[in-house]
Amino acid sequence: MALKDRIPFGVSLPHRSPDVIGMDDVKHVAQRAEALGFRDLWVTENTLDHVNCFDPVVVLTYAAAVTTRIRVGCSVVVLAVHSPNMVAHQWSTLDYVSGGRAILAVGLGREHHYREFEVPTEGKVRRFREEVEIIKSLWTQERTSYQGRFYHLDGATMGPKPVQKPHIPLWMGVGHPNAVRRTAGIADGWMGSGGSSIAEFGRSVPILKEALAAAGRDPEAFPISKRVFMAVDEKPERARAELLRWFTDVYHNPPGTDASGIWGTPEQVREKLEALVDMGANHLMLNPVSRYAEQLEAVAEVVGLK
Repeated sequence: MALKDRIPFGVSLPHRSPDVIGMDDVKHVAQRAEALGFRDLWVTENTLDHVNCFDPVVVLTYAAAVTTRIRVGCSVVVLAVHSPNMVAHQWSTLDYVSGGRAILAVGLGREHHYREFEVPTEGKVRRFREEVEIIKSLWTQERTSYQGRFYHLDGATMGPKPVQKPHIPLWMGVGHPNAVRRTAGIADGWMGSGGSSIAEFGRSVPILKEALAAAGRDPEAFPISKRVFMAVDEKPERARAELLRWFTDVYHNPPGTDASGIWGTPEQVREKLEALVDMGANHLMLNPVSRYAEQLEAVAEVVGLK
């Protein structure tokens, strides 16, 4: 059975790289991924970065404008460095102009986010919960009144509302076991980060499924995904070298090449993706790190989309 017949696949839009990314590559990948049958296009958010990285809402709006069906998502938006009012409006607008194709994955962020944006870390989980509550309310209610520890609204209104009902799918992209458990109560999907190891993904899935069952939700119907940094080549040493450069230059974590990434011949890559599905993934987001047009064709062939 082809992998595409087991689960749906998303693919990364070119958006973050040590090299300059041309808009021709962005357009080509968006349109070709749609033609091949990938379900969604994804980016990350890295505002202050040591490599080039597009703003997620801007580049996804562009991708939505040059396509008609494929969904557009970001994993993750760090809510602590934004106003939830602005996040709600930006993503509602993206959903509206794309005809209901947006997916938003959110997270707590890491220490550097709070330091760079001068946000206090005290109470960060409470802050995060309030942000999620406000975003959902602005998406679904005509008027939002909210009295929290960090945020206060009195009869606030926002339009346009999202096309998707009851609201845009709100995923979480978190790794700590407690955060994975929180996902079951407040999110519509979960995506393990590309920097996290495949072993960590395997440990997180049972935690999430147990929490979903405890919350009375069907674990099999809940999107469980992982971003997979990857490189495919008939010469496996070439594939590994490309992925090693990515994990060295972007993540400063060379061991991630083997612990978190997937590389090798088409047959080797297919086996490794099948292992992730066997761990419980019911969606995977494939993230080639270079040679975007060529690698898009290669990963599509691996999963059976061509």
